[in-house]
Amino acid sequence: MSETETLARRATDSPAVDRLARVGLVCRAVLYALIGVLAIQIAFGGNGGREADKNGAISEVASLPFGSVILWIMVVGFAALIVWQVGEAIKAHKLKDRVEAISRVVVYAFICTALLTMLLTGETNSDDERSRDITGKLLDLPGGQLLVGAVGLGIIALGVYWMHYGFKKKFRENLKPMPAKASAMMDRLGLAGYLARGLIAAGAGVFVIQAAVTFDPDKAGGIDATLRAFADTPAGPWLLVVVALGLLLFGVYCLGEARWRRT
Repeated sequence: MSETETLARRATDSPAVDRLARVGLVCRAVLYALIGVLAIQIAFGGNGGREADKNGAISEVASLPFGSVILWIMVVGFAALIVWQVGEAIKAHKLKDRVEAISRVVVYAFICTALLTMLLTGETNSDDERSRDITGKLLDLPGGQLLVGAVGLGIIALGVYWMHYGFKKKFRENLKPMPAKASAMMDRLGLAGYLARGLIAAGAGVFVIQAAVTFDPDKAGGIDATLRAFADTPAGPWLLVVVALGLLLFGVYCLGEARWRRT
């Protein structure tokens, strides 16, 4: 074992990092549950223009009594998740495990940035705006359309992977042994949650491919645009309700992870 791996193992095995990472998993649960609530409100026309994405959820937290205190706790929690996943990336021996850990670092870093932006400025950009900005910059590069199309296909592949991950209950590999009833509950919650996340990712990937084909970054969209698109399908708002409930259940699953996740 290299010195870097030894240091990473010491950091990630630290009781303090373990506790704070579990706080981060609770914060993650709150974000997903709030996105699910916002999406249900969209389905029934009572959202009031708020966006059903991580930034919309952060705005909801900020509007609560002592919202700024909660946001600072979330910053600490997600920062701990970053430290944990950096350590996991360094320790990983399989390329797949390393890539997954690095991707989580990137996502948690974006969330930390959004939290700090809300705390320091009182506002934060939506996922839709960020997706369009990034897509526009990529389209301006040589071969930009091919690059954006490849990104869209990659996002769709990620969605399919998450759905397969849920169907095969691969998430069990990351959980500690637990009582039979808790195990059965986590299986159901994880299945519903990963199916919902997979559908959203696949839908977002389709938007990115549309942006590549039309050379129009405004066609790209994040979680909010994808969820609203579900409401425009022949199934109407009920498909959005089903996906939103999946996000709510994934929030509950994340709470279970805060108790049973291997760190």
